Amino acid sequence: MFGLMQEGPLLISSLIEFAALNHGDEEIVSRTVEGPIHRYTYKDCVVRSRQLAKALEKLGVEQSDRIATLAWNGYRHVEIYYGVSGMGAICHTINPRLFPEQIAYIANHAEDKYIFMDLTFVPLIEAIVEHIPKVKGFVIMTDEANMPQTKLSNVICYENFLATADDDYKWPVFDERTASSLCYTSGTTGNPKGALFSNRSTILHSYAACTPDALGLSNMETILPVVPMFHVNAWGIPYAAAMSGAKMVMPGARMDGESLFELMESEQVTLSAGVPTIWMMLLGYMKENNKKFTSMKRTVIGGAAAPRAMIETFEKEYNVNVLHAWGMTEMSPLGTACNLKKKHRDYTIDQKIDLSLKQGRAIFGVDMKIVDGAGKDLPWDGVAFGNLLVRGPWITSGYFKGEGGDTVVDEDNWFDTGDVATIDPDGYMQITDRSKDVIKSGGEWISSIDVENEAVGCPGIAEAAVIAVAHPKWDERPLLVAVKEENASVTKEEVIEHLKGTLAKWQLPDDVIFVDQLPHTATGKILKTKLRGEYKDYKLPTA
Repeated sequence: MFGLMQEGPLLISSLIEFAALNHGDEEIVSRTVEGPIHRYTYKDCVVRSRQLAKALEKLGVEQSDRIATLAWNGYRHVEIYYGVSGMGAICHTINPRLFPEQIAYIANHAEDKYIFMDLTFVPLIEAIVEHIPKVKGFVIMTDEANMPQTKLSNVICYENFLATADDDYKWPVFDERTASSLCYTSGTTGNPKGALFSNRSTILHSYAACTPDALGLSNMETILPVVPMFHVNAWGIPYAAAMSGAKMVMPGARMDGESLFELMESEQVTLSAGVPTIWMMLLGYMKENNKKFTSMKRTVIGGAAAPRAMIETFEKEYNVNVLHAWGMTEMSPLGTACNLKKKHRDYTIDQKIDLSLKQGRAIFGVDMKIVDGAGKDLPWDGVAFGNLLVRGPWITSGYFKGEGGDTVVDEDNWFDTGDVATIDPDGYMQITDRSKDVIKSGGEWISSIDVENEAVGCPGIAEAAVIAVAHPKWDERPLLVAVKEENASVTKEEVIEHLKGTLAKWQLPDDVIFVDQLPHTATGKILKTKLRGEYKDYKLPTA
């Protein structure tokens, strides 16, 4: 016997319609690339999102076509999120911090039909336009008065484009499993791989994000997502904020401490979210200028482990609660949040900080376990550590176009995160290491294998290994340990110069050390555990 409940597909278009109807006067405030602060409401946003969908339809965009963005956090980007996915097409956010060749690869692999870009990124696209011949046109996200001179052809002004359509548009109804957005991760070896989210997974992820044991969003909050909209859809905040009717404050391109603080204060932000690097800059500015928050109550820190000193500063000096969270692109991205349980309410502040150093408990919708090398389940005792596996309705079942093969998940749908972790009896998970030697630097991921492969291609280098070394600002930075070819006189500067040809600046090693030989396992693999032990206290010249 089935229940007698109505059914309807879970669609992203319903989020912005709900926000406009029930929280129509709540604001979306943006610092624009052009300079001025822009403010409007959810009611305004839904009108322009409908216009965009109708204009795209007139342009010939069809369901499942990929529409790319190269853009900061701002109101136009929010409209693209809803207009593109709402019509049944796929919003493909591209990380502009990637090396240009990677951006070209991603655009080609995704088969993007159009690319929407902020003014900042016009030169970037101009530099690679010859390598993305299948892109039909480029929409510059500004008005006629600010349109730049460009060598790009098939250029469209965003505001003029919107003006070609009215908002008399009815969102189509389709299968909730229809793909909605595409995000590529560089946290894997080789080329970036695409995580393809659906309308259903996005709605379910939004529900989970709003719960008190996750981000706890509500209409009472004013949230400033510092995490970029090109980083796993800003951790889902643009969707969850609409679902809860929270005011959104978008920082645009200005991520320095002074700009963020000024925006937080002027808009009375209560909640923010971002990676540790951003908070270091903000806290540094506040300390140097003797500033205090007047409205901030909570901040979410993810993308990399939050240092204890940072949590203590927020908690003890500014009375801002830190919510440590963990996830990954393949998880939409929320997996855990380190909210306290009722049993912890009488903890001292230091005891609470001890607990908040962990990545937290799984939120409803995420199954989590740790296993040993043979795949055997390990106990949740806070001591045993093993490979961290997850599964759930907003966790990937495979990469776009089958990249990575058929073994992305096992027969029971468990996805191997590549992290090694412990889980305590209360369900709090803590990352202890990574089974893959991926380096997390300022919220970005650097593949050690990619750097090693390029380094070995440098004349005079026989063998190379890249490991993560602690950095006070970026959390981790790559250290290259290399063996020279016999009689070679290659220098550190020559190696770095060689790597500049294929790696982005932020992917370059901060230092190069030459050794006579590298340690190896019995099977001939480089023994990185030994290298990490040898250089765990190594001070980088950039530290």
